[in-house]
Amino acid sequence: MEIFKTIWLFFQDQVLGMKWLNALIGNLLSMFGLDVTAPMGGSVQFFIYDVLKITVLLCVLIFIISNIQSYFPPERSKKIMSRFHGVWANIMAALLGTVTPFCSCSSIPLFIGFTSAGLPLGVTFSFLISSPMVDLGSLVLLMSIFGAKVALVYVVVGLVIAVIGGTLIEKLHMENYVEEFIRSASSVDIDCPDITRMERIIYARDQVQSTLKKVLPYILIGVGIGAVIHNWIPESWIEIVLGSNNPFGVVLATLLGVPMYADIFGTIPVAEALLYKGAQLGTVLSFMMAVTTLSLPSIIMLRKAVKPKLLATFIAICTIGIIIVGYVFNIFQYLLI
Repeated sequence: MEIFKTIWLFFQDQVLGMKWLNALIGNLLSMFGLDVTAPMGGSVQFFIYDVLKITVLLCVLIFIISNIQSYFPPERSKKIMSRFHGVWANIMAALLGTVTPFCSCSSIPLFIGFTSAGLPLGVTFSFLISSPMVDLGSLVLLMSIFGAKVALVYVVVGLVIAVIGGTLIEKLHMENYVEEFIRSASSVDIDCPDITRMERIIYARDQVQSTLKKVLPYILIGVGIGAVIHNWIPESWIEIVLGSNNPFGVVLATLLGVPMYADIFGTIPVAEALLYKGAQLGTVLSFMMAVTTLSLPSIIMLRKAVKPKLLATFIAICTIGIIIVGYVFNIFQYLLI
């Protein structure tokens, strides 16, 4: 058992976490006369290391996930979800959300397509919540920084929020609050031809290129903010605002995250720096969930598809769920890290 633990820790630290890369960058910067123990040198080391690590992991993950995603185009996903009913349909929609686009704005067109196709509203909302909040890429990146227990619990909790949120919306019977042009759209079944292995590889390569172009600015901004927090902001400040002494830290982090726009890959460096400086785990994860699920641009896009009452219900359910999750994580933090 001990040998498996040793192998796993090596995989987590050296393969996923790439700690060897951090040490290499530190040594190279020291050779050029930069003191990596000082705030400026530490910021440069943090920035180069995190950008390289996240970019490499992101490219590998997108390539793998895009290959998986090529088996689940919208038409096939709709057929799969239509076979399930009740809470099982919500669970399936949430799971399918883990292999679809990486940000909420990319998920909304699929949400509109599923709704137009006649899938139950609660099922489509389970997909909409899950898709940006939980994906296979975030699982691996979270493992590289926070460890396996935190990553797995984060994914499970995200799926639970998606299932409960979609189920509540279904029980409220809010179908009339979807915009008319979506409800009246005709559904057209299109056969989904099988594609060759080479076509899947080309598709995955194109997804790597297009996704990296979209998310790289947010990675650079997120890592830059993380470097500032990590090396310049006093630990006492973070502890006062987001530490255990502030009972409203989770609420504050959630409300701060809502107006921002980034994906999970841009928020992880910020979360890493905040946790290092003394912020509580649940508070940090609530911030991440709010940024990825309730960003202002995605809310504006979603408003074009649903009426204000349904939009407000969606925001309220997600916000309350994220806040509850934050406090639960804070309570059990010392069991997870």
